[in-house]
Amino acid sequence: MGDGRWDGIDEFVAVAECSQFTAAAERLGVSSSHISRQIARLEERLQTRLLYRSTRRVSLTEAGQTFLQHCQRLQDAREEALRAVGDLASEPKGLLRMTCAVAYGERFIVPLVTDFMAQYPQLRVDIELSNRPLDLLHEGLDLAIRLGRLQESRLVAARLAPRRMFVCASPAYLARYGRPHSLSELGRHNCLIGNSDIWQLSHGAGEYAQRVQGNWRCNSGQAVLEAALKGVGLCQLPDYYVLEHLNSGALISLLEAHQPPNTAVWALYPQQRHLSPKVRKLVDHLREGLAIRAEYVSR
Repeated sequence: MGDGRWDGIDEFVAVAECSQFTAAAERLGVSSSHISRQIARLEERLQTRLLYRSTRRVSLTEAGQTFLQHCQRLQDAREEALRAVGDLASEPKGLLRMTCAVAYGERFIVPLVTDFMAQYPQLRVDIELSNRPLDLLHEGLDLAIRLGRLQESRLVAARLAPRRMFVCASPAYLARYGRPHSLSELGRHNCLIGNSDIWQLSHGAGEYAQRVQGNWRCNSGQAVLEAALKGVGLCQLPDYYVLEHLNSGALISLLEAHQPPNTAVWALYPQQRHLSPKVRKLVDHLREGLAIRAEYVSR
């Protein structure tokens, strides 16, 4: 089409949507004669009639109907591109509503969000800590932090950090009862049961669900940790509970050859064509913050 190939598209869409030259001119803030000239030049470049003109109304030809659909998509893409570039420089502001599991949220997510808010005084945050997975769309939430493996959903998932599971026990427990060297030996040990008596482990090339048993159960990861530190039994807990104690020697990592494949920490948000600056920048901040957590060095 040569130079000016974009000329006339906005005018054509306005006329097609308003069905009148005068209404289209008012929408764009130009004269009706300008609209008419631009569309005439557009039809000349295309060598196709796009509009049927009458004294009162304008209607689309078959070619005009097809062209309109493509032009509307072009306009949408142009606006999306302009918003994307503008958002790179814009600061997070307004209300951001998010959710996370209680223990992980208190220890890691809330401090990082608080640091993030200090950078952006126009931002307000409402954090719902809950071990019940809330429905983002139904609850009107912008963001959820989820742990482990994700279920299929309509949400977009961004991986923030790995999440490793460790089987471990205190030196005192191992001195008294011995150290398990295989999955079959778990049955001879007192296993501290948290939310489930099924431990996820690896066996060969795949995963293995091991049912464990013991005389102690509590649906609190922190309580399981404290019982393990006191030598009550073996536990399986995520890295964020036990790394500090593995590094200090207060707990010993067991069955490392059977450590399950890494799960992850995820950021979930509703499907959107364009992610808002507040969500995009907070997700980046969380990913960077979680990456600097202390790493366990295998002994």
